[in-house]
Amino acid sequence: MNRQELRAAVSLAGVFSVRLLGLFMIYPVFAAYARNLSGATPFLIGLALGAYGLSQGLLQIPFGLLSDRVGRKTMIVIGLGLFALGSAVAALSTSIEGVLIGRVLQGTGAVGSVILALVADLTREESRTRAMALVGITIGFSFMVALVVGPILSGLVGVPGIFWLMVGLAALGVAIVLWAVPTPRRVQAHRDAETVPALLLSVLRNRDLLRLDFGIFALHAILTSSFLVVPHLLRGSLALPAERQWVAYLPILVVSVLLMVPAVAFAERQRRMKPVFVGAVALLAASQAALLLIAPGDPVAVVAAIIAFFAAFNTMEATLPSLVTKAAPAGAKGTATGVYSSAQFVGIFVGGAGGGWAHQAAGAEGVFVFALAFALLWLLVAATMPKPAPYSTRLARIGEVSGAEADALVARLAGLAGVVDVVVVAEEHVAYLKVDSRTFDAADLEAALGRVQPA
Repeated sequence: MNRQELRAAVSLAGVFSVRLLGLFMIYPVFAAYARNLSGATPFLIGLALGAYGLSQGLLQIPFGLLSDRVGRKTMIVIGLGLFALGSAVAALSTSIEGVLIGRVLQGTGAVGSVILALVADLTREESRTRAMALVGITIGFSFMVALVVGPILSGLVGVPGIFWLMVGLAALGVAIVLWAVPTPRRVQAHRDAETVPALLLSVLRNRDLLRLDFGIFALHAILTSSFLVVPHLLRGSLALPAERQWVAYLPILVVSVLLMVPAVAFAERQRRMKPVFVGAVALLAASQAALLLIAPGDPVAVVAAIIAFFAAFNTMEATLPSLVTKAAPAGAKGTATGVYSSAQFVGIFVGGAGGGWAHQAAGAEGVFVFALAFALLWLLVAATMPKPAPYSTRLARIGEVSGAEADALVARLAGLAGVVDVVVVAEEHVAYLKVDSRTFDAADLEAALGRVQPA
């Protein structure tokens, strides 16, 4: 990446992180706080925790499409403003209904897809993958930091203080967008980073992608429902109040990452993705079964089960996006990722609402049964997935071409060794290729395109 691309990637990753930090800091402390709100019931607490996922999931794709017309920065600023408004409403509310409204408003600031589109606007094709990877790393890091920092801040300023901090973080995000993020020369569609409405139906019919969409849906439903009862479980087994539970989360997350890294590396290097993937889902199910069956007063068993959960969770978070990229048709990566992201947020809502309902109906055991049912269903779905092929996406710039020339170019590129699928988008001046890394030779692509260099 050149200097401007690095500046764009770092600053936009910062915008992503300040927003996600606020959202995730609430997770480990919200259930304990919400019990004392006026009108609170276990169901409404769960609904409030997951509510932002519904508005976020429904608006994620429309926000991205609207940014094509009114501008990326404009939509990001509007989204961060809505997020700040929802945070202020939640901070000022003394009833569970008020916090619920605030959480829904927070989710209406669905700027994730717009940020990724702006990354694409500000990077060349050959640099875009690294820029997107930087944003992805930031998301994972923000989640882990938030789980540790959330309880600490809860002890210092309370949960309303965390909501006010979200207002400040949103303002910081706006400042970064206005003064640190470069302004693109022009806004254009990028099929590798944005949703294309014309491709939605084909993506929704793709069984391989639907399996992965269900996976991220189930993963975040399980995560959200678990945080309705795990903090109370830690309090009972480790005698840690909510504001002190960072003492448990920090080593748990560190150990889970140490377990995840070699598993993912083995899966990628040895091309054993399916057994590692299915094994992680099985571990996820086992962790929920353990939390359901072990005695709440056994601290070692509780901590071991939570470590297993986060090891499986982190493995899934690291591998699922890569699998979506491999399964997406050429030229449909952005659309596939958009649907995947929406499924993730809807899973958050279902996990909160369904977990809250289960908690109200059957206590903590009901929540773990709810999560276990999702994990077992996902295990069945994952077991039917085909072995992931070592496919990757290549982009190549092309010059002005007519319709007939584009068709001829598609035929020429499709005949290259290792090319599985190819789409030429004349208006973008880009050819999208899905290639098999075992047989594809970049030199063949260079020769087929003449002076054009592969991205």
